[in-house]
Amino acid sequence: MAVIEFENVTKLYRTVIGVNDVSMCLNGGVYGLLGPNGAGKTTLINLMLGQLRPTIGRVRLFDEEPWRSDRPFRQVGLCPAVEVQLPRTTALEWVSYLVQMHGFGRARAVSLAKSALELVKLDHAMNRPIRDYSLGMRQRTKLAQAIAHSPELLILDEPFNGLDPIARFEMTQFLLDWGAKGKSLILSSHILHEVEAVRPAFLLISGGRLLASGSPQEVREIISESPNRLTIKSSNVRQLASALANHPAVDAIQIDESANQLEISCGSPRALLKDLPQLAKTAAATVSELYSSDESLKELFATLLKYHRGETGMSKSKSVATTSPPEPQSSKH
Repeated sequence: MAVIEFENVTKLYRTVIGVNDVSMCLNGGVYGLLGPNGAGKTTLINLMLGQLRPTIGRVRLFDEEPWRSDRPFRQVGLCPAVEVQLPRTTALEWVSYLVQMHGFGRARAVSLAKSALELVKLDHAMNRPIRDYSLGMRQRTKLAQAIAHSPELLILDEPFNGLDPIARFEMTQFLLDWGAKGKSLILSSHILHEVEAVRPAFLLISGGRLLASGSPQEVREIISESPNRLTIKSSNVRQLASALANHPAVDAIQIDESANQLEISCGSPRALLKDLPQLAKTAAATVSELYSSDESLKELFATLLKYHRGETGMSKSKSVATTSPPEPQSSKH
């Protein structure tokens, strides 16, 4: 039995399309729902949970239509992106109350809540009002209420927001352990490396469309073949820019001499990176840093959308520009 099924699902908000003709079948496992802000990730989650009814198509959760039946919800834990706690209650009171809503008696609910809060390392603060918590502690509280009743499927919407590096590491370890137990997970985020650390299968969504799916390696391969921006720090930026200018994958180069770096727009990062060592050697330049722009995911989704629309090519014009200060002039203008 599939955990989640979508059959040609479209959700309209009057004239706005929230989700556009999505079909998928998710069996047990770990999935990363990845897309830019506003892509439709939260709408998709709300459809999974029956909080929204599809305008067109059908959704099934554990073989039930979730907006018709509440039977599947005992098997689901949700960690939402929004703040939903009551500020004057303690974490123990809030988590216990939500566990009771799954049908547990009060004593059992309190016991499960304590165990969950200990698991997310909030046992030292479980009797303090939530209003006194940091953002990271509130995130942990939301996670505790999502796992306290031992669901089979855990859905997390942007769970890393507000977490410091240590808490992010601990969250990642928890999610890895969750998947290792054979339980299902859907992790929604707009940041690739956060999702990739959990080693999921990816679901790529943008503009309400499910554009692609696959393993982290397959997603990296898509990115490497998609238009992208690369930043290269080098000891000899002008000579390196000259060497790169004629490469067929390079569309534009921006030189920043003050930072000793190049910003390169390229149609195929993989092709450029394959030839970069020889090009750097030719230019007598040492490359000290190389990384992809934060816009790489936006470029990826833009490219996938073009594939879906049948737009397979676009015109290119190559340019080289510099942001270094101009040479001193003999006269003022």
